Amino acid sequence: MMVRNPVLRLGTLIFAVISLLLAGGGTGRPQSAPPALGMQEQGPQSVPTPSTPAPSAPPAREENPGLINEMGKLFDKLPSILPPIKSPSETMNDLSRLTKPSTMVSGRAACPVSSNGAPDCKQAADQLCQSKGYREGKSLNADSAEKCSAKVLVPGRQRKPDDCRTDTFVTSALCQN
Repeated sequence: MMVRNPVLRLGTLIFAVISLLLAGGGTGRPQSAPPALGMQEQGPQSVPTPSTPAPSAPPAREENPGLINEMGKLFDKLPSILPPIKSPSETMNDLSRLTKPSTMVSGRAACPVSSNGAPDCKQAADQLCQSKGYREGKSLNADSAEKCSAKVLVPGRQRKPDDCRTDTFVTSALCQN
């Protein structure tokens, strides 16, 4: 059966993993090393019997290496990795503390050219916001226009690299007090 809904697909995957974790509680068969060529296999060796643990201590779980065991270890460590869950009121308090009241304004302020040749639109956004009565701002939208000298319009004249320049303008900004 092919599940097309991504939510159902995720739910099916989680269900399958949990089912494997719960059903995989049985002990695995120990693997023995294959006999080396030309060597005879020895008979069973006597294994010393471990002493029985004290009745007050729970029996130690036998370590069973494998994918399911490693995933179980991950789920055991998961609560210590994740941050504590906050209540909705604590979350709203955190968000309100981070946000500042702001207003979007529209206008047109030229971005001055910085020392590296790129336009400095932060300064232009601040100018646009200050013209509307706010203290500072961040650029939301910018526009560029090519400004050329009248020499470009002369017929038959070759255009030179310094005949035109690109001016950048901030057209809307997010302003804060």
